[in-house]
Amino acid sequence: MDERLEKLRRWVVSVLGRADCDIRAASEDASFRRYFRVTAGAESYIAMDAPPEKEDLHPYLAIAARFRALGLHVPEVFHQDLGSGFLLLSDLGDRLYLRHLDEQNVERLYGDALGALVVLQAGVFTDSAFLPDYDHTLLSREMELFREWYLVRHLGRTLSQKENAVLDRVFELLARSALDQPRVWVHRDFHSRNLMVTAENNPGILDFQDAVRGPVTYDLVSLLRDCYIAWPRTRVEEWALGYQTLALQSGLPVCEDETLFLRWFDWMGVQRHLKATGIFARLNHRDGKSGYLRDIPRTLGYVQEVSARYPELEGLHQLLRELGSVAWAG
Repeated sequence: MDERLEKLRRWVVSVLGRADCDIRAASEDASFRRYFRVTAGAESYIAMDAPPEKEDLHPYLAIAARFRALGLHVPEVFHQDLGSGFLLLSDLGDRLYLRHLDEQNVERLYGDALGALVVLQAGVFTDSAFLPDYDHTLLSREMELFREWYLVRHLGRTLSQKENAVLDRVFELLARSALDQPRVWVHRDFHSRNLMVTAENNPGILDFQDAVRGPVTYDLVSLLRDCYIAWPRTRVEEWALGYQTLALQSGLPVCEDETLFLRWFDWMGVQRHLKATGIFARLNHRDGKSGYLRDIPRTLGYVQEVSARYPELEGLHQLLRELGSVAWAG
């Protein structure tokens, strides 16, 4: 028996004041949170179950309020029980960006998402200190997930002193590049599994509780070099430079040098994709969620492609080549 689900069910019935609530699983999450769609007559809601010993809901509530104040389409919080770890939210639907990104829709959907990103990043002008800094420690700790969980744990690789030195050097280069960029509000998971296609104020935005103040290209690369769907490099660069122009027109602190901006974008992507690869391996080995392993080849493919273009990242590129086909195994 799922005791937490039963407790959640009783709470939902209580706060809605009706016993005819239908509660069903709505989506998976890469964390300890669970989401359920609640149908009560003609009304639909989302119930979040976040065990208090595992998840702190205070950041979610604070950031949701600030994002909504900016005009972003995030869920509205109707009821909360922080002691139990329950929230009852507005339902943004079930039309994930990932399922609707095709040649007919991609320009419109990405256009809407990039417009929302400008609004999100401009939040830094309202309160630059609201979100925690995406600092050197956090950037480095994320990249260590690649070494610890993917190379060592997943591949069973015993790294040589030389290989560890290569990784140390690359991690430092990537962290410094990120820290050199202008600082804006960063969603941190602004991609096709956290964006919903909505009839009004598209897109709906989910999973923002880990937002930080960090590099201007971070969310852009999350969206355009998505771990779950890939587009040709030339097209991605066109979108990225289009966003640079839009951001400059909106007064955001974006450099005007296209070459430098694309370098920031590329290197930020390597940092993020190393982190993501480590997280996918950890989800498998620690949490028993093996489905994310299928996304590793696409994610590491970005790293392989970008590292081949920059002499400073040649050591990383060579390491991936030496790992051979095993590096792409899910």
